[in-house]
Amino acid sequence: MSGTDKFSRTRRDLLQTAAVAGAAGALFGGMGISPALSAEMGRSEKPLKAAFSNAGLQATWCAQGKQAAEWWGKLFNVEVTWFDGQLDAVKQRAAIDNMASQKWDFVAIQAFGIGTLTQPVQKMIDAGIPVIDMDTLIAPLDQIKIHSFLAPDNEFMGASVTQALVNAIGGKGKIIMTQGALGHTGAQGRAKGFNSIIKKYPNIEVLDTQPADWDVSKTARLWETYLTKYPQIDAAFFHNDDMALAAYNIMKAHNRTKILIGGVDAMPPAIEAVSDGRMYATVRNPSCRIHGGAIVAGVAAVVAGEKTGAGGIPQNVVTDGPVVTKANAPGMLWMESHFLI
Repeated sequence: MSGTDKFSRTRRDLLQTAAVAGAAGALFGGMGISPALSAEMGRSEKPLKAAFSNAGLQATWCAQGKQAAEWWGKLFNVEVTWFDGQLDAVKQRAAIDNMASQKWDFVAIQAFGIGTLTQPVQKMIDAGIPVIDMDTLIAPLDQIKIHSFLAPDNEFMGASVTQALVNAIGGKGKIIMTQGALGHTGAQGRAKGFNSIIKKYPNIEVLDTQPADWDVSKTARLWETYLTKYPQIDAAFFHNDDMALAAYNIMKAHNRTKILIGGVDAMPPAIEAVSDGRMYATVRNPSCRIHGGAIVAGVAAVVAGEKTGAGGIPQNVVTDGPVVTKANAPGMLWMESHFLI
């Protein structure tokens, strides 16, 4: 190899390492973790094998998370294998049982429901595989030794969007909450946030709080019933944007578009809906930060030997995002397109 070729390769490797460290710093900085940590840990020299699963790729938040995990995986030399939860606890359990029968450098999982995956996840932990928990608890943190839990403050998200809706209707009127899956700890937190605001306003009546399990078809059926049953609905809070936009289509078909709609996730279609007035508010559940952060956390565990706590990654990393307004919508879309939030 000539000196020029060697210099070119060395310079290329240095640039790639700098790019990885910079990208990780941007991601971890938004998660409240020191960028110095990511600078110590770069792209893996040998390809790493990681297994990922989230609730179900029918949900746009989950689909975006898969894209983010694969993008960050390529940056850090991680081959990501996906096990789709299919928005079904039984099907996800079968997928994770399959995952647990194989060898991985690390795994990352968003459970469809708490307590549904404990046994196969414990099997992987016992085998020495770092397990990163994403968005909803696999099991309570004092019952299972996961590497870290990356999740937003769901109670804050539910409360902030509910407060925006309540303010918009002047603190009085009739509201419906359409929940996600009741066993999902994120949905539980969003419901808690909703209730924490509603209890402050005695002139607000909650008409219904049935779950739709993140399923847009089930949401549409529920809202067909609501629009027939209730002549007055002033506002509606949905545990994710997919359900909110599915309900909007039903409202539009019934000429009931004056109902103010709030959602969670701030996916691009919802950001556009806020911008053009179809939705009143949404809040960012940072899918890219969570799934990309799981890649970085896994690589740090394997390559740098990073442990949980004691100067390593915290057991619980809060990955919040802002309430989306017309003012910050363009920047939010740009950051999502680059898998940064």
